[in-house]
Amino acid sequence: MRGVAGGQAIFGPAVAQRVLDYLTGTAPRQQPTAFPEPSDRERDVLTLLAEGRSNPDIARQLYLSPKTVRNHVSNIFSKLQVADRAQAIIKARDAGLGAAAERPT
Repeated sequence: MRGVAGGQAIFGPAVAQRVLDYLTGTAPRQQPTAFPEPSDRERDVLTLLAEGRSNPDIARQLYLSPKTVRNHVSNIFSKLQVADRAQAIIKARDAGLGAAAERPT
């Protein structure tokens, strides 16, 4: 009681171990996902983008307007934290989408 009255934090052994693991960096970390929660349609657009398709081609294949495809591409760039189409294609292919996914290994 004196410790709490003096401003100390009192933890049980399990909580103390978790705090210690967190502060020392030994806590298990989750692997980041390649694509932070793209919508199904964004994944469709990204797959076609990774295949090297143009926005008009993507629009025709997915029965979307070109403006909608541009919006999806913009959202994809934001989620992938990339500045351009080339960077998005590289990330998508590294994750197994598009043309790289179709090549035999």
